[in-house]
Amino acid sequence: MTIRKKLAAVLAASALALGATACGDGGGDGEGDASKVEGQTFTVVTDTSYVPFEFQEDGKTVGFDIDLINAIAEEAGFEIDLKNSNFDGIIPGLQTNSYDMAIAGIGITEERKKSIDYSDPYYRAGLIVAVTEDNDEIKGIDDLAGKNVATRLGSTSAKYLADNVPEAEAQPYEQLDQAYLAVENGRADAILYDEPNVAYYIKTTGDGLKMVGEADDTVDFGIAFPKGSDDLRTAVNEALATLKDNGKYNELHKEWFGTDAKDN
Repeated sequence: MTIRKKLAAVLAASALALGATACGDGGGDGEGDASKVEGQTFTVVTDTSYVPFEFQEDGKTVGFDIDLINAIAEEAGFEIDLKNSNFDGIIPGLQTNSYDMAIAGIGITEERKKSIDYSDPYYRAGLIVAVTEDNDEIKGIDDLAGKNVATRLGSTSAKYLADNVPEAEAQPYEQLDQAYLAVENGRADAILYDEPNVAYYIKTTGDGLKMVGEADDTVDFGIAFPKGSDDLRTAVNEALATLKDNGKYNELHKEWFGTDAKDN
C-alpha cells in the first residue's frame, strides 16, 4: 500500500482544513503587488520530518505542503528552490533573510508574528496526546502534569506545554522520530503534538502507541515570510484563494487526507 493510500485510511476525521479566508488574516498589514514576483525564483525552506505534510519518499521531498506550494508557485507564475532545515532553524532563517518563505506546518502565533509574516491560513490542526498502549494513567492533556512529555523543539506544542501545563517536564527534540522513540522506549511518558502527524505515525510506524483524549488548542498553519515580503505574500495569498476557488486545493486535500476539505 502506498503512503498516500495509508494516509487516506487514517486521517479521514483528523484534519480540519480552512475554507477561503479574507486576504491579510495571517500576515502583515501591507498589500503588495503580486505581478512583481512573476518569473522570479524564491528559496522555500521546509522540514522533511513532518509527515504527511513534508517528508522523504524514494529520495524525493513529497507531501501535502510540497504539492500545495508547487501549485501556488505555478498559479502565481514564479519558481521555487526547495531547501531543508530542522524546524527550529526555520524562523531564524527567515529573520536573517536566508530564505524567502517557509512551509512546514508552521502554526500562526502572535509571538511569531512579531518577527515574521504569514500567508492567509491554509490548514487547521489540534494538539493530541499519545502514550504506549498499556498506559491507562494518562487519558488526555489534563493528565500531563508531573509527567515527562516529549515534543518538538520550537513547536506550538512545546509552547502550549509551557503556557498551559507548566507542571509537565517537557522534553523537546529536534527530530520528531526522536520524540516518538522516547515514548516507545520509556524515556518519556507521552508525546504532545499535531493530531494529523500523530495519527499518521501510529498508523504507519508507531506500533504500541495510542492517541488519548481530545484534540486541543487548534492552530492555523500558514506559509511564513521574512518581514516586509508584501509582494510575495500577496501573490501567495491570491494564488491560494484561486486554488480554493477552482477546486485544486480540495483535490490535494483529498489526495493526502482522504477527505474533501469542506468535510473537515
